[in-house]
Formats: sequence, C-alpha cells, structure tokens
Amino acid sequence: MTNHHIALIPGDGIGAEVLPPALQVLEAVGRRHGFGLTCTLYDWSCARYLREGAMMPEDGLDRLRDKDAILLGAVGYPGVPDHVSLWGLLIPIRRGFRQYVNLRPIRVFDGLDSPLRAAGEVDLVVVRENVEGEYSEIGGRLNRGFPDEFAVQEAVFTRAGVTRVLDYAFDLAARRGGRLTSATKSNGIVHTLPFWDELVAERGAAHPAVTWDQEHIDALAAKFVLDPARFDVVVGSNLFGDILSDLAAAVAGSIGIAPSANLNPERAFPSMFEPVHGSAPDIAGRGIADPLGAIWSAAMMLDHLGHPEAARDVTDAIAAVLAKTDVRTPDLGGTATTAEFTDRLLQIL
Repeated sequence: MTNHHIALIPGDGIGAEVLPPALQVLEAVGRRHGFGLTCTLYDWSCARYLREGAMMPEDGLDRLRDKDAILLGAVGYPGVPDHVSLWGLLIPIRRGFRQYVNLRPIRVFDGLDSPLRAAGEVDLVVVRENVEGEYSEIGGRLNRGFPDEFAVQEAVFTRAGVTRVLDYAFDLAARRGGRLTSATKSNGIVHTLPFWDELVAERGAAHPAVTWDQEHIDALAAKFVLDPARFDVVVGSNLFGDILSDLAAAVAGSIGIAPSANLNPERAFPSMFEPVHGSAPDIAGRGIADPLGAIWSAAMMLDHLGHPEAARDVTDAIAAVLAKTDVRTPDLGGTATTAEFTDRLLQIL
C-alpha cells in the first residue's frame, strides 16, 4: 500500500478546527483506494511567534523538505501584524520550495446559491503567479516619522517566472475548456504589464489549441460579477490573482469553501495545500467553522499525489452534501456545527 508523509500545520484560529475533518476524509478515501498517510504535526503559528519570537524555527524548511505534501489550516491572529505572520511562515515556504503556481478552483455547487442574480454554470480556475510580481522584497521606507517619510515597493517580473506560470495555465486550459483569460493592466502600468502581455502572446502562440484573450483587471473584476460563467482558466500576477480568486470565491457563495494549492509542478519540493478562508478569530473555538475549504484542499492534495479517483470521490461528496441535504454551517446559512457537517459528508462519502 502506498504511504504518503504529510506535514500538518494547523496554524491559528479555526485552522486547528478544520484540519481534523480533512484528515477524517483523507483516511476514509485512503481505506477505499489503498493508500495511507503518515502525518507529522508542527505547531508553527502566531502563538509560537508570541512565545518564541518566530513563526517557525530557523530550520523549518529543512524539516519539511522530505515530506510528500504540506496541509495547512490558517495563519494570522490579533496581536501579530499580518505581514509578520505571512512573511514568517507562508511566503518562506512558497518561495523556498518554488511553489510558483497558486491554483484556486471556483465552482457554484447545486444547493449553494451564489449572491449574484444569475451566476450561471460557474466552474473556473484562477492560476496565480505565486513567488514574484508585486509581492517582492525589494524596497523600503525612509525618513520614518518625518513629514517627508516615504515608502518604495518594487514589482519584479522575470521572463522565467512569468513564462513558467503561463505555460502551466495554458496546459491546464488545454485539458479543460480550451479557453484562457489573462489579467493585465498594461494601459496604466507601463513596464511590467506590457512585458506580461508580450509573454502571454508568446506562450499563446506555442499553445494553438487554446483560445486566449486578455482583460484589464478593473474590467475583469466587473465581469467576474456580471458574467462569471464565461471564464474557464484565468491567469494573473501575484496581486491580480490574489484579488480575483477571493472575489471569485465570494461569487461562488462563500469564501469559507474555497480551496487552494501552492504547487511546485516539477515536484522537486513538497507542495502546500490550504483553505482560503483565513483564521477567522471571531468564530474560533465555537465549533462552527466550515470545513469544506480544508476538505477540498485535501482533495487537491490527493490529485497532486497521484490519486485522482480519490480526489473525485471527495469533491463528489462535497457536491452531494450541498445538493441533497440541508446541512450547512452558519457561513452557508445553516446551523450545523463543524462536526455535524463533517459527519454528514462522511456518511455520503
């Protein structure tokens, strides 16, 4: 029987409440499909930062390097600035392990209403460049506290970095509906986004089976709301992909169900899977967190590890519990606890 070694990082807030349901689901499909999981737990979190002055130990990446994948709950908590928690844990893992593709599927499931009047058949994927772009470390602040204080933040777009994420997105579009949309703002950002557009055209010519277009980010955000069903694969820079994927998750009914994958497509390093919803400190400890984002992220992990049938079983169970039952956590308009929702999903699975 195949066995996978998984690093578990519950993190903060509801992260510790949504990972156990995901593990229950993984164990259930593992028994059916003939694979097992060995899990190593890491207490890296804002609580650790407040206790020891760092989100994770100095050798954190070395501890994760031999794992097959990383499953993360959520990071962030009051009292620790968001840039400290992000740059102390998530970004070092993403960049140290060259997880340059952030993948976020978006679906409007039967039984889960979109807040839009006519969302249509929404089933799209946002491919976000994950390690460079607008989220670079280049820049700084000068004259702190004085009237002439200023801050400089440099965006970094490299040919290698943009090309590899575009090739991933075009390949994905070729396996799906054959359509790709590139998010840009080359009419206002004069250097980096025209460069992005040029590389999109270059890679598009190398993928003739895919029909592609480009949209300025402001118009694209409006079209995500007005007609989200028109999109199949959307590729964007680090910042644009981040914003679009959260907007699309809200269009789908709740950011609480949205999954994500931070992928190293070459598999030279472990990839990391996490729900999008964040640590939600306002509901932490109440037992009402929606586990769907973590469970769907776990399904993406199974697909990455070579178990597509098991992953499909999980997403089919998610679809069935939403379409065939009225069991919902409060973020979806129901009254079920995390445990009650998980039990119902496991029964269907």
